[in-house]
Amino acid sequence: MKSIILITGASSGFGALAARALAHAGHTVYASMRGTAGRNAKQVKEVQKFASENNVDLRAVELDVASQESSDAAIQTIIAECGRLDVVIHNAGHMVFGPAEAFTPEQLAELYDVNVLSTQRVNRSALPQLRKQGQGLVVWVSSTSTRGGTPPYLAPYFAAKAAMDALAVSYAGELARWGVETSIIVPGAFTSGTNHFANAGSPDDTARLAEYESGPYAGFGEEIREGFAKLVPADADVSAVADAIVKVIDLPFGKRPFRVHIDPAQDGAEIVNGVADRVRQELLRRVGLEDLLKPSISRASSKSIPILAKNYRGN
Repeated sequence: MKSIILITGASSGFGALAARALAHAGHTVYASMRGTAGRNAKQVKEVQKFASENNVDLRAVELDVASQESSDAAIQTIIAECGRLDVVIHNAGHMVFGPAEAFTPEQLAELYDVNVLSTQRVNRSALPQLRKQGQGLVVWVSSTSTRGGTPPYLAPYFAAKAAMDALAVSYAGELARWGVETSIIVPGAFTSGTNHFANAGSPDDTARLAEYESGPYAGFGEEIREGFAKLVPADADVSAVADAIVKVIDLPFGKRPFRVHIDPAQDGAEIVNGVADRVRQELLRRVGLEDLLKPSISRASSKSIPILAKNYRGN
């Protein structure tokens, strides 16, 4: 069953790979990015070229996740063109690297905005449509850093991804009775295949940074990078993340996993998440809210828009 899919942060990395893989799988995919007429104009042309050469339905759409107005406009465009929206993939994010003390509070706030508040903006734009339909899927691209064996020098990024993951878990329960599913994709550290590490931000407080670089942590940044490189197998393929997203979306409604790990480094996040997710399940059962664990098709799908209910059957 073809789905109408929006993926944020799709100009490069996991987002671009997933957008192309989903289009190949037969879906209509909106690869969103900011600056479609400026900084990402080249990426828009690449999207159009890929769609033409592969005869798939892949479209670029302007969406700046830092702007509620931009998010609203993107969702309105999709609904105007397709009449519905089936899947929202929260992928937009940014990484920084360096000693936590050297990052200014303003930098942490900016990182939180990109990695966490962006998902809230897109949800507020998209969820009214998914709830109206009575069926849909929200996919969150998290990170093993939220609960795995996390090394230093990535604290602001790790903290933001942990916040996003916590938000995803809470949203899952609040959307279940609307017929909206949640799947959390948890990639590990891929040191090649994306520009995630290469484009990582650095601390603004260069004086504080210099104290670390000339003190007992001199050369520590390189130690971290070398450690990651040794931990990740040489044959680790970043496209596995895109493949996992495709598999989740192509599963029938009600059969999609709550969480999927793609972690070639095996940093332990799958073990810790397994315990945390089990505790969540047990608590919901104890308080009589077990129905929140497996969404069922909402009555809204048959009352508000029966055509969509028919289209979704078997998806």
